[in-house]
Order: sequence, then C-alpha cells, then structure tokens
Amino acid sequence: MARGFRGKIAVDIRDSTPDWTPYLAPKAPAGAPNVLMIVWDDVGYGTMDCYGGPVQTPVMTRIANLGVRYSNFHTTALCSPTRASLLTGRNATSNGMATIAEFGSGFPGISCRIPFENGFLSEVLVERGYNTYCIGKWHLTPGDETNVAAYKGRWPLGRGFERFYGFLGGESSCWYPDLVSDNHPVDAPAKPEQGYHIAKDFSDKAIQFIRDAKVVQPDKPFFLYLALDAAHAPHHVFREWADRYRGTFDEGYEAIRPGILRRQKEIGLLPENTRLSPINPHGEPAVTGPDGQPWPLLDTVRPWDSLSDGERRLFVRMAEVFAGYVSYTDDQVGRVIDFLEASGELDNTIIVVVSDNGGSGEGGPDGTFNEWRFFNNLPSPAELSLRHIDELGTPKSYNHYNTGWAWAFDTPFPYWKRWAGYEGGVADMCMVAWPARLDARGEARGQYVHAVDVVPTLYELLDIEPPETIKGHPQSPIEGESFAASLTDPSAPGKQSQFYAMLGQRSLYHDGWLANSVHPPLSGWRNYERDVWELYHLPSDRAQAENLAEREPERLGLLQKLWFYYAGRYHGLPLDDRTPLEQSLVERPHGTPPRNRYVYYPDCPAVPEQAGVLVSGRSYTISAGVKIAEPEAEGVLYAHGGVAGGHSLYVKDRRLRYVFNWVGSVLQAVDSDREITPGPHVFAAEFTATGRSEDPEMPGATGTLTLYIDDQPVGDAKITTQPGYFNATGDGICVGRDDGSPVTPDYPVPFRFTGGTIDRVVVDVSGERYVEHEAEVRGWFIID
Repeated sequence: MARGFRGKIAVDIRDSTPDWTPYLAPKAPAGAPNVLMIVWDDVGYGTMDCYGGPVQTPVMTRIANLGVRYSNFHTTALCSPTRASLLTGRNATSNGMATIAEFGSGFPGISCRIPFENGFLSEVLVERGYNTYCIGKWHLTPGDETNVAAYKGRWPLGRGFERFYGFLGGESSCWYPDLVSDNHPVDAPAKPEQGYHIAKDFSDKAIQFIRDAKVVQPDKPFFLYLALDAAHAPHHVFREWADRYRGTFDEGYEAIRPGILRRQKEIGLLPENTRLSPINPHGEPAVTGPDGQPWPLLDTVRPWDSLSDGERRLFVRMAEVFAGYVSYTDDQVGRVIDFLEASGELDNTIIVVVSDNGGSGEGGPDGTFNEWRFFNNLPSPAELSLRHIDELGTPKSYNHYNTGWAWAFDTPFPYWKRWAGYEGGVADMCMVAWPARLDARGEARGQYVHAVDVVPTLYELLDIEPPETIKGHPQSPIEGESFAASLTDPSAPGKQSQFYAMLGQRSLYHDGWLANSVHPPLSGWRNYERDVWELYHLPSDRAQAENLAEREPERLGLLQKLWFYYAGRYHGLPLDDRTPLEQSLVERPHGTPPRNRYVYYPDCPAVPEQAGVLVSGRSYTISAGVKIAEPEAEGVLYAHGGVAGGHSLYVKDRRLRYVFNWVGSVLQAVDSDREITPGPHVFAAEFTATGRSEDPEMPGATGTLTLYIDDQPVGDAKITTQPGYFNATGDGICVGRDDGSPVTPDYPVPFRFTGGTIDRVVVDVSGERYVEHEAEVRGWFIID
C-alpha cells in the first residue's frame, strides 16, 4: 500500500517540496526474476521423453535439465479446476471450480465463478511492479460471460493480467481459433493454407509482449502465463509432424507401456518396485456398480489383440497425430525460450512447467474423428472414423485418440483425465528451473505436491507476503503449501494431505495413503452412500495395483471421515455425476432475459453458443433480410457451428441452400428448387420439430426443414437435429461469414457473403423442447 504524502505544501510551489512516492507505479525490487508458467493441456505423465514417454520434446527436456522434475506432482483431473488452483493457491472447490467453467451450478464449490477473495498470482504481481501476460487457454470464465456484452471481471484483464491473447473456453480449433485480444474478439492473422497454427501464433505473441515492454523498461520483470492449446482435442497438426512418428506406435498401447516404465525408472522418477496398472482394472466393461449400474463404455480400453487390422491402423494414426501435435508445440515454445536466452533473460527467469491433468479419455475406446460426439452423449464407432483416417489432424477434423492411448500416455497409472481417485487422472509432470539461483540440474524430486502448492512456492521464491486485501476484497487463506525447500533439499518433506472431489468421485491423500471411491465420472450412478471405497499405499504402490481396503479398514474409515471434514472446509459438496449431455442442457444464467427471438447483424463478432440461440430439440426459423445485387452473389448468410457440428443458411450457384451438419457425421442438405434473383428478399429456413428420432444411431428431434424465398416455399426435407450443443467452447454464431471451419457440404463456400448485402438475421425458436434429455441407455453414458 502506498504511503501518504510526505513532502511540504506551501502557498507558492517554489516554497514547496514534492514527494512523488505516493503517485508512482509499483516497482519490483532490483534484480527481481521473471516468472514463466507453461501449462500443457491433457498431457499424461508418460507422454514426453523427459518423463520416459515416446514423444520427443527437446525443449521440455532442456528445461528439465536446467532444474528439477517432480515425480509426485498432482492436479485435479480436470482443466479449469487445476488452472484455478495454479493461479490462486486455493483448492479447486474453494475456487468454485469443481468442474469445467461451462458446467457451473449454483453452489459455492461448483459456481465456476472464482471469488475475488481468492486473489490471482497475477493480481499480486502486477501490484509488485511486474508486467503480467496471459497467452493461450483461459477456461476460467463461465460460459455465459464469454461474449462481448458480458461482464468481464472474470476475463484475464479482470484478474490482474495486463495483456491477453488466446481463447476463453476449454478448447479451440488450432486452424480456425476463436481468439480474443485483451478484451475483444479478433480474427486469426492467417488461414491454415497460409501456414497458420495456433501454437506458432501463441509463441509469436509471447515474444511480442515481452519485447514490447522490455524496449521501454528493460529492467522490469514479467509474469507470463503461457497456457498451451496442446494437447487438448482437437489434435491438429501439420501432416509432416505427424509423419515423423511413422512406426513409433505400431506395436500398440499395451506393448509400449513396459518401455515407458523402464525409462521412468532409469530417469529416477519411479522406484524399481513400481508395477504397471492392468488394462480395465475393475473388470470393465462387464463390471457393474453397487446397485447394478452398467459401467460406462466410454471409460474402457479395448485390448490390442481384439482389434481388426483397420482399427489398429486407425488407432496408430491417432497416436502419430497426437505425438506430432505435442512435438510441434514443443518446438514453438522453444522459440520463446530461445528469445529469452538471446535477450539475456533466461537465467533470471523462474520457469514452472506442468500439465493440467492426465491424458484425455474423451475419445472413448474407439477414439473419434469428432470429439463433440462425447458432449452429445454419442459413441464413435471406429468404422466411422476409419473413413476419415487420412484427414486426422487436418482442418477437416475435430479428432481425439482412444482411451488405450490415454492409458498408455499415463503410464504406469490406471485411468486418465476426469478420474480424481486414480493417478492416471491426477499425477502429472512438473518441472521447475531458475538457472541463476538453483544449482540442481536434471534432478528428480519425489515429494508429494499439488497444483495448489505452486502459488505459495512462487511467493516464497519471490519473497512476497500475500496481501490481506486485493482491490478492497479481504483475502481468504492460501490453502497450498510451499515446496520451495525441496528445490534445494531432496529430503525436504512433501505435503501431508490433499482433498479431491470431481464429477461424482471422491478421494483423499493423507500421509502416503490414498482413499478413493469407485464411482466413474459423469456416470449418473448417484447413490453415493453405496460407493465402494479403495485404499492404496502410494509410496510402495504408485500404480495402485493392490487395494488394501479390506486389510486396513480402520485407516480407510479415518480417511473417509477426513474427506467429509475437508469437503465441509473446502465446499466439496454437493457431488455431481451427471452426464455431459445432461450438464450441457441444464438451464444456467445467460445474462439476458429469456427470449424466443434473437437478432444478429453482419460484421459483428461471433456470438458464443452459450450466449446465443439454442436450437437443439426445438422448432426454429432462420430469416435473413438480403439485398441481392449480382446474380452470382454467394456466401454464408448465417452460420452456427463448424466441422464438429452446426448448421448454415447460405447461397451458392444462384440457389438458396441449408445444411445441418449432425455431429460432424451426417450432412443433411436442403436446396431451393429455383434460382435467386437480384433485388431485396427474405430468405428463410424453417424447421418444424415433430418428435424424437427413433433411430438409436442418430438421436435428436426430427421434423421438416422448409426453405423459403420471400413467402414462397422452395424446397424441403426431413432432418434430425443433434441432441446437444454444436460446440459450446467455440465456433460461434456469425452473419455474413463463417469464422470457424465451414459447415457446408460443398466446402469451400466463401467466408464472406459477396454480391449483395445482409440487413440482419432473425432466429425464432419455440419455447418447448422435444428432447430435454435422452431418457435411455445409449451404450455410452447411463442416463436416468
């Protein structure tokens, strides 16, 4: 806090003494280090070569060799919760982030609105004389607050960052990203055919932000939060990078794991007695829950020897694309590290590198050409993706590997992202380097530490006492514990206890022991009082191969009681195991009154789906007021969605056309039976829902889509709309262009409408939904 004025004030300024101190900007201590926090996304423990994995990441290895790598670092099993802990030093549920930002509920632990009493590291450092930059994935703003009209107090610039460049949601296409610069949407600087990729874009901006400030104040330190897009789905990368891994994964995910574990032991990350977790460790998919609930097929692995030749070829290519994606991103991060070295900043930079959770299982046992089938409660049969094997990773895909690779890239642990009770979901890489001050080079540390501990560690290294208030908000206690001592002392103790609650699961780490409930995430099992609990001694059994619950009932009982104690302390209740489709369709605040009419104008920023019209399961009409100036006018009138799913009203070859891209799998097209003519018109697509689809492979609302030119029907067809969102994290609603990858079957349609002008587009929806939730078992998730 700035002190009061201590100068002298007289009638005449010539007789007065100035005191500039209360008015000057904060200044960091001389020699204060920079802070670079690199956050990877969905990169499992056994993925990178610096953690024994098969994916080459020379830049990450370089950082590991500049400092220490932690073998016992943990996260929350999901992205938004981990990121909230990494930036505040509080537990995920204390931050209101027990789930991803789009799936908030009106409870303290699941509000997805981080309290201002939980100050961010950026908010503290900017008041200590640091420049603060956020680049990449944010995913800490509720979905309804990610539009241009929304309250922006929970955007990066509202939480202490001076500059932001990235995307607000949980994922983005690497080819057609939904970008925000500071506090407004922007277009990507180039197209994929011009060599654009989001990883290069982020590195360009990181270098630019640092350089811009250093030119003016070379001694001013910076905090750069570089949250990479990789390796979250979609796995997008240039073909030549994927092709570098030809042959690497041909033996399959089961056969590759022993070699990963052997290298992890050689590096010193894991003890010699560490065993490999078995495939499908609970006997899934045959096993059932305590009340006979089916095990969700999503969270199973298909044995390699049960696969057809085509399936093996498909799954191998999925791994090659993923590996190329990680390696390319590592290469681009290397440009930032090289810039810091060339500018003399690297030595005095504290570097922290983590992943936010384990490898992702959202692709299911068959993987998927379109990850958004997961959020629409749909399986992805391998034969569906096999048709697109040559397009994996390209702008035409929204791909994700299968659970077998998630399991392999989490070697030696069981399960993957979303599983908060198993090391595959929560054990992650962590590397810390500070070349000028830390002597360790390439050493391993085995202390149990957690994402919540990073902020207090940085505060200790920077010699900062957390403030009692930030912007008038009294601050809550920091809940993490500094592990700074372990950076120089390998024998320093780790933390004693860590609480976990995620998507219906419960677990607690205490003094080397882990108790966890067997309750698959997002399973809809409910009946938590019937959960079976397991107990593992992690120092002797990191891969959770031996359940000691029956042998240690008293210890298990103690840890169960401790879980409820911490749940009360950290807002860990209520538990929520609803499926993605159920959670997607829950009514949440939208910032505007409920309405059945939405008006959109050309040249406005794309409107995120959660802030726009929701057509799933409803009747709707899209009406566009257009003035056709040229017979060859063409382009997008209205687009909502992209390759992952969506619909569009457009003009091409003198015809009015409409297409509904059903979850990236079925293109349902309707064309006018006559040509358009010059002059003013109202073009419309009217969908009248008549009921639910009877096709188990294509659930949704069915009905008739009719095209109109002015008041004349000019074409119709039966279509089925998809049950959930097109893509709640991107590919917003556009008029006069398509900001995302086009949804039209005769791609490429021009992004911009040419040869005429659009006045506005009006979308009317009925209040009634024909499809609230799928009320049956689809063989994927289980829904009551």
